[in-house]
Amino acid sequence: MPPHYPIFLNIQGKRCLVVGGGQVAWRKARTLLEHGARVKVVSPELGPELSELARSKAIQVAHRHYEPRDLRGVFLAIAATDDANINRKVAEEARGRRVLTNVADDPEGSDFIVPSYLRRGDVAIAISTGGRSPALARKIRTKLEAQFGAEYASLALLLDQVRSELKGRGVMVDGDTWQEALDLEPLLALLRAGRSEEAKARLLEHLDTTSRPRRG
Repeated sequence: MPPHYPIFLNIQGKRCLVVGGGQVAWRKARTLLEHGARVKVVSPELGPELSELARSKAIQVAHRHYEPRDLRGVFLAIAATDDANINRKVAEEARGRRVLTNVADDPEGSDFIVPSYLRRGDVAIAISTGGRSPALARKIRTKLEAQFGAEYASLALLLDQVRSELKGRGVMVDGDTWQEALDLEPLLALLRAGRSEEAKARLLEHLDTTSRPRRG
């Protein structure tokens, strides 16, 4: 298989379909919900986790077998049953409707695969092995989780504030200058200590002395 094209999708408010009622389907549905999707689950039976989501009205549920009409108006579909034939049928019919499709445990039969990932606020790090070893992807993610703390979320917000402030002052900063200014360890240490204003001042001081005003 060729390597998958890495991409982050905005699924906020979009209709997403999960076919299946077990643990895998629950994990897929939960991740979709965490990213703001409107989730419909189709399965004759639901496991306890999906049943709880249904009771709380977090998901829409059709207690029956999958039918092609379930794909109407769907942006993204996930086939997560324990029947390979049903999963294949979902994928084929979804492609016919130009619906992005993931088939659980079948990267070759999928339009996209779901990586293992960690998130710190707006900072997201995704790890993929191309579907060859989810266990390895999870192991790498676990290792990275220890290295990337909550201060990275604060740093991303701080950088956004600084970018907006400089833009408002007509200051242009190129990519190389940003890289030089991002002396991560001192900035992160200040943020861990709750000294965000000092971190901001340090960053602005460096950028101000190495940037030039925008002309015209």
